[in-house]
Amino acid sequence: MKKLAITLTMAAAAMSLGACSSMSQQDKNTALGAAAGGVAGSVLSGGSALGTVGGAAVGGVIGNQVSKPSR
Repeated sequence: MKKLAITLTMAAAAMSLGACSSMSQQDKNTALGAAAGGVAGSVLSGGSALGTVGGAAVGGVIGNQVSKPSR
């Protein structure tokens, strides 16, 4: 059951990115990183809400920094 929920969550996240056409590449990477981090945090913590939120936060930060413009 948990695997099905994770699969459906990932599919919904992937489909929802189609609505992000007006977002910058950095914004898209932030959203994608947060989604992937949330799933990874959930899996690694055994479904803990704290693990999911923590993973989403870390994934969002990493996704944001990957495509950060040079200054």
